Amino acid sequence: MADVNRGDRPLSPHLQVYRTEINMVTSILTRITGVALLGGAVLFVWWLMAAAVSEEYFATVDWLLTSILGDIVMTLSVWALWYHALAGIRHLVWDMGYGFHPDTSDKSAWGAVIGSVALTFLTIITIWGT
Repeated sequence: MADVNRGDRPLSPHLQVYRTEINMVTSILTRITGVALLGGAVLFVWWLMAAAVSEEYFATVDWLLTSILGDIVMTLSVWALWYHALAGIRHLVWDMGYGFHPDTSDKSAWGAVIGSVALTFLTIITIWGT
């Protein structure tokens, strides 16, 4: 039978109850960057297909991807790639049974965030240096 006395049960906690922690943020970022990498891959395939279609179409797509907006999107794609790779390594370590202590988990989360930003800057400097 249906429970007609619903007012006596406690409500489940929601996002407003929880304090934002680095592990929560990195978990969300891992999912977001995974989806964003798919978008970056679509842009890259579009650029390659434009090169195969015609010189004019490629010039249009290349202009868009090398514009200031394209530079921002591509830079964020590089960051997403580095972050997702570092977060994947972090999860691989977890799969081996290590790094579950709260302090270690927090340090590895900060390592993924800071490492991805540092590696993105190194990638940009390397690309612009050539």
